Amino acid sequence: MLQAAAKTLSVVTTTSVSRGILLSIRHYCKKTPAKLRVSEAVSGAELGANVKVQGWVRSVRAQKSHLFLHVNDGSSLQSLQVVASSELNDPLLTFGSAVEVTGTLKKSPNQKQPVELEAEQIHIVGECNPLEFPFKIKERHGLEYIRQFPHLRCRTNAFSSLLRIRSEATTAVHSYFKENGFLQIHTPVITSNDCEGAGELFKIEPSGPDYEEEEHFFSVPAFLTVSGQLHLELMSGAFSKVYTFGPTFRAENSQSRRHLAEFYMVEAEVSFAQSLEDLTKVMEGMFRSATEHVLAHCAEDLDLFHKHVTPGHREIVEAMLKNRFPTITYSEAIDILNRSSENFAFPTDWGCDLQTEHEKYLVKHCGNIPVFVTDYPYDLKPFYARDNQDHPEHTAAAVDLLVPGVGELCGGSLREERLDLLRARLQQAGLEDTYSWYLDLRRFGSVPHGGFGMGFERYLQCILGVDNIKDVIPFPRFSHSCVL
Repeated sequence: MLQAAAKTLSVVTTTSVSRGILLSIRHYCKKTPAKLRVSEAVSGAELGANVKVQGWVRSVRAQKSHLFLHVNDGSSLQSLQVVASSELNDPLLTFGSAVEVTGTLKKSPNQKQPVELEAEQIHIVGECNPLEFPFKIKERHGLEYIRQFPHLRCRTNAFSSLLRIRSEATTAVHSYFKENGFLQIHTPVITSNDCEGAGELFKIEPSGPDYEEEEHFFSVPAFLTVSGQLHLELMSGAFSKVYTFGPTFRAENSQSRRHLAEFYMVEAEVSFAQSLEDLTKVMEGMFRSATEHVLAHCAEDLDLFHKHVTPGHREIVEAMLKNRFPTITYSEAIDILNRSSENFAFPTDWGCDLQTEHEKYLVKHCGNIPVFVTDYPYDLKPFYARDNQDHPEHTAAAVDLLVPGVGELCGGSLREERLDLLRARLQQAGLEDTYSWYLDLRRFGSVPHGGFGMGFERYLQCILGVDNIKDVIPFPRFSHSCVL
């Protein structure tokens, strides 16, 4: 009897242990949920699989037996619908809260959305008090309103769309230059040059007890760059096509919708350039290539802007791409302005610089498409612009690209490669010693060359139709603004 009992106990014990091991193996082998971005989930990736999605709640709707959420992680304008049992509801599950949702990705019975996530678990990662949160769940906030909250405005649909468009446009610019044989150069942010000659510079001085007020950190006064052009010119003596894309700074005491103290510039230099047409081809090619890329890769985000923020602007963008960009001279532009019936605030005499009101009128006169204006008065342009040596109208081989809604988008010129003429102009300006290194570039293997710069924020304004430049940059810096 005792022997039989012991045998039975042994069998039971062995069976229990085996079951325990089997359960452990099953738990160990259970597939870890695939982590998906919202953009991947809504496209139907991993359909039928156990997945994990992390993001922020855009809407919450609780019913008697079910809970519905929309979760977005910034990867797309479209949010992912989450369906859960009402048992998973939580008072902390609110608009704006951060969540991690695990469940099964399934086809949605609702035709408005292709898939939905059937939640098994909802973990609240970060709480958000919807009463204190400045953005409300069912309100469409304007750009002017969200501009008051630079630290939070990326949570809105409009600004998250803007940032995705900006990112894609950046990629498009780099792709254009790469595909056309340009070498990217990282030009310095700290420089001693005032490339534009306007004197609107931010001076750099070290702070701390180890430095006296009269002492310079560098051997000469240093400033934040206003342009990478002169450094690109240096590189164009060894590489036939170069470009840079980075931040530039202007100490312009303005709070207008057109000006920033920090903004991004795309600049290029082309060696062996024989005419302004060598530059305008690159300007137009880059504009078209970048815009077509953005239209193809940011359709939903662009639709949001063109339908709800700047309705009707899509037709303007399409017209810009359908037509070749015409070219007029500065003298022809002045003639057009003087023959118009407009009452301009600024003078339109030959020799006056074109103002924004003039530029916008010229664009409309030419069919509301981009237009090149060439051969500006010599005295309006910086020392490096090539002298056309024409009489009686003394002009420089310079060109601006004017676009709808913005005015000047690009500005460029052939550079003065003739040493004697360049030296004479620097002497006249009292800058020969300061730019002695620049003269060296003309002494050793100089070639005809030219280049241009494009304000990246102005480009975004152009394709989106946004009126205020502060609405197309993540962190706007301008006179008397709060700096985060």
